[in-house]
Amino acid sequence: MGEAPHAPTKVRLRLGRITVSSSLLGAMFLMAISAVGPGFIAQTTTFTAQLGATFAFAIFLSILVDIAVQLNIWRVVGVANMRAQDLANKVLPGAGYVLAVLIVFGGLVFNVGNIAGTGLGLNAMLGMDARVAAVLSAGLAVVILAVKALGVALDRMMIGLGLLMIGLTLYVAIVSQPPVGEAMRQSVMPETLGSDVFLATVTIIGGTIGGYITYAGAHRLIENGQGGKENVSAITKTSVTGILVTGLIRVLLFLAILGVVAGGVAVMEADNPPAEAFHQAAGEVGLRLFGLIMWAAAVSSVIGAAYTSISFVTTFHPLLEKWRGSLVTVFIGISLVVFLVSGQAPDTLLVLAGALNGVILPVGLGIMLWVAARRSHDLLHGYRYPKWLVAIGVAAWALTVFMALQSLGGIAELWQ
Repeated sequence: MGEAPHAPTKVRLRLGRITVSSSLLGAMFLMAISAVGPGFIAQTTTFTAQLGATFAFAIFLSILVDIAVQLNIWRVVGVANMRAQDLANKVLPGAGYVLAVLIVFGGLVFNVGNIAGTGLGLNAMLGMDARVAAVLSAGLAVVILAVKALGVALDRMMIGLGLLMIGLTLYVAIVSQPPVGEAMRQSVMPETLGSDVFLATVTIIGGTIGGYITYAGAHRLIENGQGGKENVSAITKTSVTGILVTGLIRVLLFLAILGVVAGGVAVMEADNPPAEAFHQAAGEVGLRLFGLIMWAAAVSSVIGAAYTSISFVTTFHPLLEKWRGSLVTVFIGISLVVFLVSGQAPDTLLVLAGALNGVILPVGLGIMLWVAARRSHDLLHGYRYPKWLVAIGVAAWALTVFMALQSLGGIAELWQ
């Protein structure tokens, strides 16, 4: 992964009228399944148990906001053909370093949870000791990211893991027999719109596009040589499709758990609520499938967090690019050690990282919108950025600012 970006593969797929190479699809899936980690699964389970079919509205609203944010970030980064931290330094010297520090720290802390998720996944699937499973999974992630031959196959691995999670979750969603019609109705006409629904919406927005996640695919497409204004149509379609893939996994997981909750099972009383939901839906097979889904989600998130976080620092000095493989190993190694020492993802650190995700999102999005709207320096190489896209980006940015303030409030309460 430390070598020059490999040439785009010839495997292609059509999205509407746009032909997309598998390297762009790989970037799309890297972003999508970077979002689908242990936290994603836990949040979806908790809010489904709390809100029932009303959670469908929060999912629908979050997808709209996610699209508005990702459309802007991917288009700016892609057309500029420059990583987010370098764009930030061009706009405001030093801003790129601040953004990189926030991204790396937030990614590192969340990676502790991802490492813990790999252990839980293999434990549920094979009965393996969670710590041993975490060590093996971390080692696999290091090998995938550090070995050149496997790095070239990263795009296809991400596509494969994404399709695997969709297929397995779809099976459990069918078996659990959820009230699909009620969920569809409440996605646009919710029975209640209290603060709990808003909290759920804000939380899953941060979990889908907060922190490093939205940059994962954008940086990947640049390294694959898919940047530039000539690729703007493909970049746009894949950025939206990436959100839709994440949304599809969220919807299927929501339906799988909703079927169990609607049947009267109190999944939140179990030690592992998501595993209990799958167990109740499909018996022992469901439990094993949950383990496989959890492991695939966690190990792909480990890869996404490590890859994207390190991509935020390697442009600052040639030696950092040269040592990329070592930096990736250290990044994953620190996450693993914290998990092994604590036995879990420390609650305080996870809350802190969640707050940082809330702060990182408006900072990065604001810089990208500034690049898009400002014409005094042409970082977009003559590309005329659509005003309507800036407008929806600003609306989404205002919401993310509110989210950031809410996150900082949570930090203050934590240390009281």
